[in-house]
Amino acid sequence: MTQTLPLIERETAPAPTLTVIWLHGLGADGNDFVPIIPELKLPADAAVRFIFPTAPQIPVTINGGYVMPAWYDILSLDGASRQVDDAGIRATREAIRALIAREQARGTPAERIVLAGFSQGGAMAYTIGLTHPERLAGIIALSCYLPAPDLLRDELSETNRTLPVFAAHGRFDDIVPVALGEQARDSVAALGADLTWHDYGMPHSVCLEEIEAIGEWLTARL
Repeated sequence: MTQTLPLIERETAPAPTLTVIWLHGLGADGNDFVPIIPELKLPADAAVRFIFPTAPQIPVTINGGYVMPAWYDILSLDGASRQVDDAGIRATREAIRALIAREQARGTPAERIVLAGFSQGGAMAYTIGLTHPERLAGIIALSCYLPAPDLLRDELSETNRTLPVFAAHGRFDDIVPVALGEQARDSVAALGADLTWHDYGMPHSVCLEEIEAIGEWLTARL
């Protein structure tokens, strides 16, 4: 994954002062979360750049080897755990680090960059954000889990262990059980993160109440 990821960019106003890199879920693409921007209800004068990359097309083992956009391969599922492709996680981390570096080259410092993601994308937002060597602005982790606890333990960034984190999950999620989200929440909070947790009466999805809460959290980062 050395090539630049395909991506969609949107800016809420000229000269953005905050960048949000938003990672989609398994099988989706960069278009998936573009429509939420107006639903965030950010302040009228907020200048935010949203970047929505699309994951590479790879075979996904749990889906019978079917090729789809994925940030890493999922080898097996258990109600309480996932066996994942560690090399794929590391490759995605490098690709997103390249996007962070690209933003820095455009004049946005790392501490003005938020990593966001849903499901597999949220799993990567946790992993990339908490192991990134430079201080970031925060993490938004939606309906997800910690995919590689050993990697996180071994490569945890002292600079980012106390990051602001918005974490949320659906109580009726039958794809990523809420118990996995709660485990991630507890582990990340134990590191010292300034974590805000929300749960909603929804399945594996997002809801308007959640999106508005994300908007309030992002507004505080401005």
